[in-house]
This record gives sequence, structure tokens and C-alpha cells, in this order.
Amino acid sequence: MRFAIAAGLLIVTTAGPACAAEIEVTQHGNQFSAKELTVKVGDSVSFRNDDPHFHNIFSLSEAHSFDLGSYPKGESRKVTFDKEGEIDVECAIHPNMKMRIKVAK
Repeated sequence: MRFAIAAGLLIVTTAGPACAAEIEVTQHGNQFSAKELTVKVGDSVSFRNDDPHFHNIFSLSEAHSFDLGSYPKGESRKVTFDKEGEIDVECAIHPNMKMRIKVAK
């Protein structure tokens, strides 16, 4: 943690997560490569589409709501998780595609 005084204000800065990870989850055969995943606060999950058609990955979970939009084969979209909780992830196009991400400290 660093402290600096600028124009009469005390500014406290901290470095970002020292060990933040980026985990990749693939989509193939209209399934996620993991049904359940545990990550730490500050980690990112990248969703790569390996299917020959579009997917739209989203979550309406209170812990972290997001919508990555529709994207084709070969593309990835990433989400960074900034607080603890359980996140149910789905595909808006393929309702049987589901997974759960648990975010812990």
C-alpha cells in the first residue's frame, strides 16, 4: 500500500490483485467445459466459443449480473469477478447450457 499527499488530500492506493488469474471456459457441443467452477475475487473467466454457431453468455445472478452478447465460433468474451458470491451462467440461445461459478476470497 502506498500513501501520497497531493494538494492537501491523503490518497491511498493499492496494487491490483497480485495473483489474479484468467480461467478459460470453452463452449462446445452446446455445453460449457465446466459445470461448476470456483474462482477468487479479482479473477477473470474467458468464455471461448468453439461451436460452429453463435452463443450469448449471460447471468442475472444478484452477485454479478452480465451479458456478453452474441458471438461466433473462435471468439472469446471475458468477465472479471469483483465480489464473492454464486453466479449462475447460461446461454440465451441454448437454454440447456448452464454452469455455476463460485467466487470466494
